[in-house]
Amino acid sequence: MELTRHPDNPILLPEPASPWECVNVFNPGVLYHNGLFHMFYRAQGLDWVSRLGYAVSADGVHWNRMREPILEPVDGSDSRGLEDPRLVEIEGIFYMTYTAYGSEFQGSGTPTHSGGGILPMIARSRNLITWERLGPIVRGEDNKDHILFPQRIGGRYVALHRRWPTIGLAYSDDLLTWPEEDMVPIFGPRASGWDSKSVGSNGVPIETDEGWLLLYHAYDDDHIYRFGTCLLDLKDPSRIIHRAAASIFEPREIWELKGDVPNVVFSGANPVVDGTVYVYYGGGDHVIGLATCSLDELLAFARSG
Repeated sequence: MELTRHPDNPILLPEPASPWECVNVFNPGVLYHNGLFHMFYRAQGLDWVSRLGYAVSADGVHWNRMREPILEPVDGSDSRGLEDPRLVEIEGIFYMTYTAYGSEFQGSGTPTHSGGGILPMIARSRNLITWERLGPIVRGEDNKDHILFPQRIGGRYVALHRRWPTIGLAYSDDLLTWPEEDMVPIFGPRASGWDSKSVGSNGVPIETDEGWLLLYHAYDDDHIYRFGTCLLDLKDPSRIIHRAAASIFEPREIWELKGDVPNVVFSGANPVVDGTVYVYYGGGDHVIGLATCSLDELLAFARSG
């Protein structure tokens, strides 16, 4: 199977008159709540620092966006930008996971980026406007692509995260402390094929009767990004029920093949509305696109593809 691109793609473009989002808008997280699609997206402007924008839509295609960023850097831990948000609601509270890229390295090991570091951050909100930063899952390592499961499992909060090049699980009682001894790898790159170099989670895992349906991204030695599926056990998401062999999406449009970074489709959102999976993604690290499929079709593929 393959996801179907929306005919109005790309659905969100840089805003030429805005100094903070005039260059790139990409890699959104999207939450469906109270009959509206709420998009939080990464934006870059004249200073090339990533900030997070916020837009709302009734149909998931046409958007009204705020004029100012919803979140932007506050100190040395995120001075180089806030990247790749993902959104989830748990027990009536909204949570955003995002990557903070800063000039300060926080940890005891070797800096993950020259002159700075990255932090897999969590923030929370009760209204989607005002956000409280809770802190990172870990410090001092190249760890990102993290997302919370939409409910506690075994009484604990659970997050997917990426310790390059592998997807793993982390557990917490309070969203503040994530014990190292509870971190478990799930799966990594395969020996050959479309996901042979690195893997990372897309949006919030989808709860189904047959397991947690996870969409993930990966790339190969040619650095071409694609999407795939993996079905995880509901009670023990470290157990893989089935990982499909084939991919379901890859760069094809000119704005996916070129853009600011070529051959990139990158998603942090797959909300399900009325049986349809809405996969929002960044194309070429420059614009935002939408692809869809039915949940039934996707689950059937994830079981046996």
